[in-house]
Amino acid sequence: MVVVGEEVRLLCTGTACTDRLVSVNSRVKKRGIGERTRAVEDGSGKEGEEEEEDDDVEEARQRRSSCEPEMSDHGCIHLNNFKAAKGIQPYKVIHSYFVTSTSTEARVRKAVSCLCHTCKTYKDRLHSCLHCIFFGCYVKGHIQEHAKTKKHFLAVDLCYGNILCFQCGDYVYDRELLSVAKAQWSESAKSLSFGEFYRAWEPTQIEAELLRKHPRRRRVVENSTIGLRGLINLGSTCFMNCIVQALIHTPLLRDYFLADRHHCPQPTRCLVCEVSHLFQEFYSGSKAPLTLHKLLHLIWTHARHLAGYEQQDAHEFFIATLDVLHRHCEAAPILVKDNPHHCNCIIDQIFTGGLQSDVVCQACNGVSTTIDPFWDISLDLGTAAGASGSDNSGPPTSLLDCLERFTRAEHLGSSAKIKCSNCQTYQESTKQLTMKQLPIVASFHLKRFEHSSIQDKKISTFISFPEQLDMTPFMSHRRNGNNNSGMIEGLPKNGEDMAFSDNRYSLFAVINHEGSLETGHYTAFIRQQRDQWFKCDDHLITRAKLKDVLTSEGYLLFYHKQILEYGRNSKV
Repeated sequence: MVVVGEEVRLLCTGTACTDRLVSVNSRVKKRGIGERTRAVEDGSGKEGEEEEEDDDVEEARQRRSSCEPEMSDHGCIHLNNFKAAKGIQPYKVIHSYFVTSTSTEARVRKAVSCLCHTCKTYKDRLHSCLHCIFFGCYVKGHIQEHAKTKKHFLAVDLCYGNILCFQCGDYVYDRELLSVAKAQWSESAKSLSFGEFYRAWEPTQIEAELLRKHPRRRRVVENSTIGLRGLINLGSTCFMNCIVQALIHTPLLRDYFLADRHHCPQPTRCLVCEVSHLFQEFYSGSKAPLTLHKLLHLIWTHARHLAGYEQQDAHEFFIATLDVLHRHCEAAPILVKDNPHHCNCIIDQIFTGGLQSDVVCQACNGVSTTIDPFWDISLDLGTAAGASGSDNSGPPTSLLDCLERFTRAEHLGSSAKIKCSNCQTYQESTKQLTMKQLPIVASFHLKRFEHSSIQDKKISTFISFPEQLDMTPFMSHRRNGNNNSGMIEGLPKNGEDMAFSDNRYSLFAVINHEGSLETGHYTAFIRQQRDQWFKCDDHLITRAKLKDVLTSEGYLLFYHKQILEYGRNSKV
């Protein structure tokens, strides 16, 4: 079937992710349209049969054409008229200052000015009017209301720079403005020291053919359960099933693998290739449970300490999986200077943070600082020992208590004297751990399994954890009072750097251990879409309430950053 002016809409529904819409307009010759129109209307022929057009068919075609968006072979006629009258300068200014933000001044201007002029929100798919100075949100209809009232029918999406024509009722394509956008994205990438710049998607010949064969619009609706699939227990492999569920529902990891970003010459031996295949299986639309025998074999091959069918620790499996994925990932050609691992693979971009350790000499107050990479934070649940500056050394009752104790200065004592690099003598000292750089996904391990020479036991103390978490109090520049520790290279020392930092996180996965240390079972809660929670118990997937999640025992907690930062210090 021939499709005229059809569009394919792709919606991204992950965390901090706005609707993405791509329009593909295909035009065919007038004769071809007439032939197929007649065949369909009179039922006398099949698609592709050649028949002569008569006056009635031509008249019907013209009536339909008058109802279609006014898209010529050279693009949107309304945009062409606008360019003829005002040129491309308005689009260049909007794109430079409010889409790509090609300078520090532009980034500050965007942070301050990009609000809907009606409801003052900074989200909900902001658009800028191309005719005048007006910002409006698309979701609540304020940009549409402005277009209708002022008859300003062209707007620019401030997230991607696409042009929306309200008269055509669609985002429109313009080759000249696309070249402007490419140049702006390239300039922005250079100013931010990115290795590669944004490239607008242009369908290949094969993709265009696929779009013609499958013209139906598809989108993920709010109550969709796509991406939910149970996992068969292969014999005490519930620990693996839970970790896989958490990874599959990590928003940025999902976006990476569904975009087919990983390419490997040895797919049979590569764990990243297998995970990529799993993402395709999870989001294929099928509901049948999956068997992870190949993934398990690859883990056994590359992390031999986990080989065997006995029950394993989910935290140990999580770290081993990240390590193998990290080793198998194809790193980008340009290393990221600010990444503690000096690696630009997708695992380090998402999971790696920087842990700052400050050792202070008690004799001369000399400070020795080191920064180490981390993939997760392991938090003690027992009674604290050697707490400095506080009598509150009892067991924690919340995640915030655990983090406060983790970042508290600790007196090392006389039995652990360290040679001070400043006074060159062995002195008692204090040590403090703080967050120098936060990862996109913050993973917290509540140390419920306690091993000692006397006995092994499980700590089942209830530890409350929030749905929303702000990590700002535990950052190095806040915790140890050093205002320079959080500096971002290239920004002034007047606090402007902190204006661009947002350390708020949202909970998206919780892994629980039910039972004793000797015999137990792992289950997981995962967040699907926005606020839909599901319990994953091997092959069984059931709906859950947020209350069920927040009152669960909690063993591994996964939080995703709410706002991603794009800059010299960012990892995405």
